[in-house]
Amino acid sequence: MSDLLADFGWTPELALAHAPLLTPGREPARVVAEDRGSYQVVRAAGEAKAAISGRFRHEAANDPSSYPAVGDWVAVEIVPSGETVVHALLPRRTALIRQAPGKKTEAQVVGANLDTVFVVASLNADLNLRRLERYIAAAWESGAEPVVLLSKADLGGDVDTILLAVEAVAAGAKVVVVSSFDGRGVDEVRDRIGAGRTVAFVGSSGVGKSTLLNTLAGEDRALVRQIREDDARGRHTTTRRQLHLLPEGGLILDTPGMRELALWDADGLDQSFTDIDEIIERCRFTNCSHNGEPGCAIAAALADGSLTADRLASWQKLVREAASHLRRVDALARAEERRKWKAIGKSVTKHMNTKYGQGGW
Repeated sequence: MSDLLADFGWTPELALAHAPLLTPGREPARVVAEDRGSYQVVRAAGEAKAAISGRFRHEAANDPSSYPAVGDWVAVEIVPSGETVVHALLPRRTALIRQAPGKKTEAQVVGANLDTVFVVASLNADLNLRRLERYIAAAWESGAEPVVLLSKADLGGDVDTILLAVEAVAAGAKVVVVSSFDGRGVDEVRDRIGAGRTVAFVGSSGVGKSTLLNTLAGEDRALVRQIREDDARGRHTTTRRQLHLLPEGGLILDTPGMRELALWDADGLDQSFTDIDEIIERCRFTNCSHNGEPGCAIAAALADGSLTADRLASWQKLVREAASHLRRVDALARAEERRKWKAIGKSVTKHMNTKYGQGGW
């Protein structure tokens, strides 16, 4: 097995599991960058630009999430012209997915085959607990381990109070205070990466993701700009998702700041709002709508202060979003099924008319 592929996470177990897709002439490669449909991959012989095959493009046309994403393993072929062609996507172990920005209902894979999703938030006035809850839910939903990084601890402020507030909404996810300036918490982050593991840094623009990457790498891998003095925010410069190999091993997916993070699935809500789930189990009625019914445990928790109105409102908003999204996805699936059978019907009619003549069957 290639040492380079092993550095990027390829193992004998993966080779065995994906052998049916790695037919003669095809080899494994990992997607390390993607930019408007152009892919950069690492294969045994090194890094190369790659393009997906026409057949792959046709089969994935109706599902953008079926296209390769950064972190994916793919089966590639080196064609006589020397080009690297992607023929198949190897099954994903985990995937961080969001609703693609805009009005169109489709999934966007932010990163694939991740072991840990580091949700990065800055310890400044811009820290938003409701936004953080959304990111944590998406991280749980991915199947990877979520960890919250509170960056820029060197800027001062009441770190202990903020830490307690974040831990209250982290739903069991580890919270680490870090500073790329004075090194606080950096070793703990490094220990959570480790050789052979793949992690992602996600968060809003300017929270210090790229600066932390540079600190861990020991060199400038990502361009960063100075913090603005008026609001203590960094200026985000990452423009594409890219996988970075650390000198001591381990891979970091650096991502651009996300203006929108709409959840694609509701699965992560159960794990990111376990406190509310536990309260609901104490309601007198199993069909309690938590809207004034007698014996409502949610109302009791609000009254005694064990649940805040903001936390409840955040959960309700995400649940409504998930339900609305599920209805749209179901409607699209039904429409696609109708289109498929309509096309099959037209094909059968054309075949029978050709064989027996118009209306002769």
